[in-house]
Amino acid sequence: MSIELLANIIGMVGTFFVVGSYFLMQLNKLDPKGFRFNLINLAGAVFLLLSLLVHFNLASFVIEVFWIAASSIGIYNYWKGKYRS
Repeated sequence: MSIELLANIIGMVGTFFVVGSYFLMQLNKLDPKGFRFNLINLAGAVFLLLSLLVHFNLASFVIEVFWIAASSIGIYNYWKGKYRS
């Protein structure tokens, strides 16, 4: 398997995670402030970022960095609230 093909597969998995979590949130299957939603988004953004190491695009790279930051903040807020209760 070529590195380009592997990068495309990893990118597609990341896309599925990010879009899938948003879709499930819209169907009220995932809480947008919940741990699972933010973890799936974080994993998706990391996978997409990994694929960008092979197929670099600056705009996509920047949005994935922000997506990772937003998901990390969501996970932090989830755990902060969980242990504060």
